[in-house]
Amino acid sequence: MQAWQVHENGEPSEVMRLQDVERPAPGDGQVLLKVRAANINFPDVLMARGHYQVRPPLPFTPGVEICGETEDGRRVIATPALPHGGLAEFAVADAAALLPAPEALDDAEAAALHIGYQTGWFGLHRRARLEAGETLLVHAAAGGVGSAAVQLGKAAGATVIGVVGGADKAAVARDLGCDVVVDRRSEDVVAAVKEATGGRGADVIYDPVGGEAYTQSTKVVAFEGRIVVVGFASGTIPSPGLNHALVKNYSILGLHWGLYNTKDPKLVQHCHEQLTGLAARGVVKPLVSERVPLDGAAAAVQRLADGVTTGRVVVVPSLRNGAAA
Repeated sequence: MQAWQVHENGEPSEVMRLQDVERPAPGDGQVLLKVRAANINFPDVLMARGHYQVRPPLPFTPGVEICGETEDGRRVIATPALPHGGLAEFAVADAAALLPAPEALDDAEAAALHIGYQTGWFGLHRRARLEAGETLLVHAAAGGVGSAAVQLGKAAGATVIGVVGGADKAAVARDLGCDVVVDRRSEDVVAAVKEATGGRGADVIYDPVGGEAYTQSTKVVAFEGRIVVVGFASGTIPSPGLNHALVKNYSILGLHWGLYNTKDPKLVQHCHEQLTGLAARGVVKPLVSERVPLDGAAAAVQRLADGVTTGRVVVVPSLRNGAAA
């Protein structure tokens, strides 16, 4: 079979190689899956660079989220067991963690429903306890993680403010349903959010960016507001001023979704059932901006690394001849 492999750490476009390899052999409690679609995530970038908290042994195949097909023909969502990731024709995954792919979504959409939407659901509902009528601010609202949070926030009855970088991404955020869109490249984020909220600020802030975005969050968080720290796509990990959190009376909430797979897997299943129901009603639908063939995966991962993608870029091995669909 064909699979992308990383033999040394570096930029994805430089270190990912498409190779012919043997199909992975499932271990105890694992199953072999035919990859129908593999969603690209920022951890794929970080693992290629050697900067992720999980460091699979070299060489490894990236790809942490797929829609796959079991040997008996079932369509499932899975998190492949590294080093045999999803940017390949076949992958392996833990049998106990397989989730049924929602009938309402095609393969690429189903592949993108898992990590980003689970993270959004846990962040907004489990950690921040978002309530209808509250104001939610989402950084990087046109990206894969942010777009999921926007849809889930609207589904929860919140007023959603989306912060984006550039006019094209602003248009995407509006189409997603943001009530207010702030372009950080042409607007003062703090001033714009304060104006949009009548000076009150946002009740919940969803931050997968870190760096300057986090600093902005602390200036616009409302009384008894909650900042959910999801990741550091900017590459800069902020150092919170706890005296500031005390004086302004807000909470800083960390979210590592992967821990729930071991700490409370039943809650992960419950979340998937909630997401499946929302997808069936058309309330959430992953924004798949590109479907690329397997041979275009390295370039796609690099585009995500460079911050030029919107929504989700999904690798579909059945696509051929280098043509995106």
